[in-house]
Amino acid sequence: MLQFLKYTLATIVGLFLFFILMTLLLLGIAATATSEKEVTVKNNSILELKLDREIAERGEKDPFEGMDMLGSLGNSRYGLDEIKASIRHAKTDDNIKGIYLSTEILTAGMATVEEIRNQLLDFKKSGKFIVSYNDICSEKAYYLTSVADKQFLNPQGTLELNGLSSEIMFFKGTLEKLDIQPEIFKVGEFKSAVEPFLLDKMSAPSRLQVTSFLNSLNNHYLQNVSKARGKSFAEMKKISDSMLIHYPEDALKYGMITNVGYYDQAVDYMKQRTGLKKTDKLNVVELKDYRKIAKSDDGYSKNRIAVIYASGDIVNGEGGENNIGGTRFAEEVRKARRDKNIKAIVLRINSPGGSAMASDVIWREVILAKKEKPVIASMSDVAASGGYYIAMACDTIVAQPNTITGSIGVFGMLANVAGFLDNKLGITVDRVNTGRFSDMPSITRQLTAPERQIVQHGVERIYDDFTSKAAAGRNMPVAQLRNLAGGRVWSGIEAKERGLVDVLGGLDKAVAIAAKRAGIEKEYTLKKLPYQKSFFESFMTNMETSARTHFLKAELGHLYPYYESAKKVQQLQGIHVRMPYDFTVQ
Repeated sequence: MLQFLKYTLATIVGLFLFFILMTLLLLGIAATATSEKEVTVKNNSILELKLDREIAERGEKDPFEGMDMLGSLGNSRYGLDEIKASIRHAKTDDNIKGIYLSTEILTAGMATVEEIRNQLLDFKKSGKFIVSYNDICSEKAYYLTSVADKQFLNPQGTLELNGLSSEIMFFKGTLEKLDIQPEIFKVGEFKSAVEPFLLDKMSAPSRLQVTSFLNSLNNHYLQNVSKARGKSFAEMKKISDSMLIHYPEDALKYGMITNVGYYDQAVDYMKQRTGLKKTDKLNVVELKDYRKIAKSDDGYSKNRIAVIYASGDIVNGEGGENNIGGTRFAEEVRKARRDKNIKAIVLRINSPGGSAMASDVIWREVILAKKEKPVIASMSDVAASGGYYIAMACDTIVAQPNTITGSIGVFGMLANVAGFLDNKLGITVDRVNTGRFSDMPSITRQLTAPERQIVQHGVERIYDDFTSKAAAGRNMPVAQLRNLAGGRVWSGIEAKERGLVDVLGGLDKAVAIAAKRAGIEKEYTLKKLPYQKSFFESFMTNMETSARTHFLKAELGHLYPYYESAKKVQQLQGIHVRMPYDFTVQ
């Protein structure tokens, strides 16, 4: 009875707090709707690109933008699409004289940074200037900063320029402590997605492939930075490999920046460039405001190119906002194929892969679509394994030089949690079967040798299918394709050299190819898919998830972390086409 009263009271309190929060939200929306003003740009203005938020593929409207009390409840991400649109609009905006680049915190993948950097280089063709200021400048942030005409670094600041690094976490010890035994099946010596559950460090093949593509990314980085800074590649490599830059004075000495100075000095320089006195106020328009103006460039045409954004893990079924549901995305491709106003399709992929079944479901729709209209793949930061699977049937594959792709391989994973249940939770399991394989697959006992053979055969069958379809899509013999497969990961540059990718470039390049193939390069508009949920739709979904998590924590107490660990392992069960590891390049 006491337990019932406790949970009833908790529910009532939760509902009460929920209604208070909803009231505040509605008041906030009403206030925003009545107080939002049209964005105006004064003459001699500077566009401030303060990239202090996570950068996603697509931007979303934040109803709480600019509201101090409720702003943290809204969306905190910028979209790559709106950043590029803002830079593109600023290039021809007579009121914008230059860009102020602030990259203190840069949360984005290397290919995303590449797209922004290329847009900034295009902006400079207008003759307008770019100024950057940093207290701390990471390697990734400097890739953007290097294109600026003036780079200010705080006299007490730091600039990181010592090469790229990739860290991989291993969970073998965790599983051993939890008494969880992984059952692993794979094809390909480079298919190392399962290694974190079996080893405590990289295998030799894994280290080989990471070393190869990481050096490819680093060389591309140094080549572009050396070009921007007027250095030879050999000079840049020596500066990076020897870590010659420790202090701002070093960065100035080696020509990586133009000025050691404070923020106010950067502001004074921008005032000078816009014809203002030091005592005048600099006219600055922020990205969060300017992106609203840039959206007006979209225009309208009955000739449309569908850009279907596929971001996150590939999962079976409908999926959610942060992953690629096989059923949902296959339907998006199908609808784009049947829409007579859509003349071409661009599949924008940012995914390490996932479910083999879901990947194949999407692949089939791509095959059907390209029989009726051009279908172009545009690879973002990652398009590996399942991400490559859904791209390989496209007419043309476009990737950035620093895209991570390939990983054509398959693995299967089951987890025997019998020890975890018994030793950690005190749960034992018994069973009655009508046949030899009735309870297969089971996570509460070890697999038998015949069962392992069945699963391994299934993995090999999918690998044969994957490589055959990839070979057909790439117009190369299966034997040649399999020499590039085996689960090996490649950079975009390496992939193009080997025929896995057709063109190096970003989303704009892919769209241009699609428009030309469809014969509509003179007039078209983009239709971005899938439909994005409104803030309130996403908020209500998150509220439901949060409530479920709250009650699970209350029920399980100190056992909740074990539940989360077991859940993560269980989600990896089945046969997957997924990139090895979750890479962090820094």
